[in-house]
Amino acid sequence: MKADFPALRQKMNGRSLAYLDTAASAQKPQAVIDAVTRAYTDHYANIHRGLYEFSQKTTADFEAARKRIARFMGVSNENEIVFTRNATESINLVAQSWGRTNLKAGDEILLTEMEHHANIVPWQLLRDQTGVVLKIAPIFDDGALDLESYKNLLGPRTRLVAVTHVSNALGIINPVKKIAAAAKNFNSGIKVLVDGSQAVVHMPVNVPETGCDFYAFTGHKLYGPTGVGVLWGRAELLNAMPPYQGGGDMIERVMFEKTTYKDAPARFEAGTPAIAEAIGLGAAVDYLDKAGMKSVAARENALLDYAMKELDKIDGLRFYGTAKAKAGIVSFTAGWGHPSDIGMILDQCGVAVRTGHHCCMPLMQRFGIDGTIRASFGLYTEESDIDALAEGLKKAKSMLS
Repeated sequence: MKADFPALRQKMNGRSLAYLDTAASAQKPQAVIDAVTRAYTDHYANIHRGLYEFSQKTTADFEAARKRIARFMGVSNENEIVFTRNATESINLVAQSWGRTNLKAGDEILLTEMEHHANIVPWQLLRDQTGVVLKIAPIFDDGALDLESYKNLLGPRTRLVAVTHVSNALGIINPVKKIAAAAKNFNSGIKVLVDGSQAVVHMPVNVPETGCDFYAFTGHKLYGPTGVGVLWGRAELLNAMPPYQGGGDMIERVMFEKTTYKDAPARFEAGTPAIAEAIGLGAAVDYLDKAGMKSVAARENALLDYAMKELDKIDGLRFYGTAKAKAGIVSFTAGWGHPSDIGMILDQCGVAVRTGHHCCMPLMQRFGIDGTIRASFGLYTEESDIDALAEGLKKAKSMLS
């Protein structure tokens, strides 16, 4: 499978490349690169408005990608799939459209300690605009969500729960079905938003079965292009929400006195969208369908077991996110070196990892650290990549101890 990813044929600093930073952004298979190239070279045109053949064909490809992504997510109504720039924009869209319309001062939004900044800052902006209150559910020392404490934080003013499906910093898989069920059982009117950017990469996800109301993910982590993301929302919610941005293609009729808007998804896709990128994302989910997400999850679980066995042999490492329910992400520090110094030495060994807070500064504060070294796996990860990581860490230890 690694042969399908052209970038991985290169060397890094004269070494075979061990790319272990998929959680930040995945490499692209040739099938996706080809799909984007065809979108520009075969019959490129703007979509939805042109009556000529190029426009009609490109429109068909764009909307076909929406249908393929809906199928990938287990969604029967493709009109519930909104194309955005990324998961960050998807969450901001919900905050500014649904949130500003439905929430008022004193209403509560419940987050967790493990959230990415993209699922914290939009709600802080909404808090500053409307006076809503943010509450934070704690996690255990092994990284797992304290589900009972979460349930105890649900109250009469809770209006929204916003939670990550898989922690990008720890790899912990949250029990989103239980999280959503607890909220709905407490008050059926509570809405649940799930940040699925890491989940859809590592395992099968049937979004409606989670019980959530909104689900967001980004394309570039899912082996697709940058600049395109997805927001799924229940049709009745999306069609009741005001537009997030105004412009072309999201309108029914424009007059200087008044403008009327299309139903979702068009009302949230103002202007020319990321046409080639959406088509490329459709090709990415086709590629993943062929691989089989159950097989992907099983393979990554085996790699995770192998990585922990090999890294446990290196003295001085401390691991974060050790709960049983895990995706293919390993996060750790070393008692003998700073993560940044270790990351630079690994780079010289041909090993690409991420170091720092991983856009989870509150989570790092919870553990009393500035950041970790994070190795994250993808379709192309092999045992040899993990071996290279282990050897690089041994070299770093010898240099820094």
